[in-house]
Amino acid sequence: MAVFTARAKYLRIAPRKVRLVAALIRGKKVAEARTILQFAVKRASPMLNHLLASAVANAESLAAEKRERINTDDMVVGTVFVDGGPTLRRFQPQPRGRASRIRKRTSHVTLSIMDAAK
Repeated sequence: MAVFTARAKYLRIAPRKVRLVAALIRGKKVAEARTILQFAVKRASPMLNHLLASAVANAESLAAEKRERINTDDMVVGTVFVDGGPTLRRFQPQPRGRASRIRKRTSHVTLSIMDAAK
C-alpha cells in the first residue's frame, strides 16, 4: 500500500481552527474530500484543499516516474496531523500604561493519502 504525503509549514492560522476542518476529511475518498473542502465555510478550507492537491500531485508524479497508472480519486485521505508551529508575539496597549500580549499562532500540517483498502 503506497502512501503519499504533503506538508505545509508555518500556516498563519491557529492549529485549533485547522483541526476542525481536518476532522471533516479524515478517512474520506479524495474526490469527496475535495467537495467537502470546496463548500466548507472555514478559513482553513482553501489551505487544506491546496495541501490535498499537492499530495495528489505527488502521487501522480511518482506514478509517472514508475510508468504506472493510478486513479487518485479513489485514494483515501489517511492521516491529517495538525501541529502547532512557532507563535508570533505582539503587544497591544491597554489602559493605565499597560500592555497585553497577543499570540498569533501558526500551524504545521501533514496530510497523507493512500490506496483504498480492497
